[in-house]
Amino acid sequence: MPKLDIRLRTVASLINPQGDSSVVHGDIGSDHGGLLVSLLRSKRIAKGIAVENKSQPYENSCYALKGLSADVRFGDGLAVIEPGELTSLSICGMGAESIVKILEALPDRVPDYVVLQPNRQHELVRGWGLRNGFHLNEEQIAWGHWPYAVISLQRATDAMHDVSTPNDPAYADVDLEAALLFGPLIMKRWEPKFADRLREEQAYLQGLTKLDGDYEHRLHQIQKVLASHAAR
Repeated sequence: MPKLDIRLRTVASLINPQGDSSVVHGDIGSDHGGLLVSLLRSKRIAKGIAVENKSQPYENSCYALKGLSADVRFGDGLAVIEPGELTSLSICGMGAESIVKILEALPDRVPDYVVLQPNRQHELVRGWGLRNGFHLNEEQIAWGHWPYAVISLQRATDAMHDVSTPNDPAYADVDLEAALLFGPLIMKRWEPKFADRLREEQAYLQGLTKLDGDYEHRLHQIQKVLASHAAR
């Protein structure tokens, strides 16, 4: 079984949490196919579908998944997936802009459960969930080379598709702007490592001689979250 790093181990832990024996899981940008190999060999999923749009990663996945209950398909995003084919989906190791672009290109191919690991701009992924009626199921930080946010979302049939007034219970009793940036479930757990990371980032941003609009906004949100927690 391939040895997954902490990032992909965290992703794997959020796939098929109910232990359904019939799950068909798609992984877009599977690279070496290691995530699907691990999921299949541990019997966490019944079938895997790897999607690649570059020849070398496609060949890597074909080699890794040979002999397993898996397809490897060459194409862009969900274009090579049929509507209703997947039980769940993962997209990892990309910027949030790319992840959201894939999800929005063919919304009828997006299954009810998705696990996303954006490398940056996590708020875009959470915003996509709110706009499209997906509730946060779980969020974790994988403390690897970087603090990687791993976010799982479940389609909610009664969800309002409105970022400004979400009815996702995960966002109850937290500041919405800060929650989109840092994760409402992560903020509520308030683990020491997360709090330390916020303080480190605050010190770094305060030490910069000039802040652009995005950095200034982020610093303001960090200060607001730290102050709010200290006041409890």
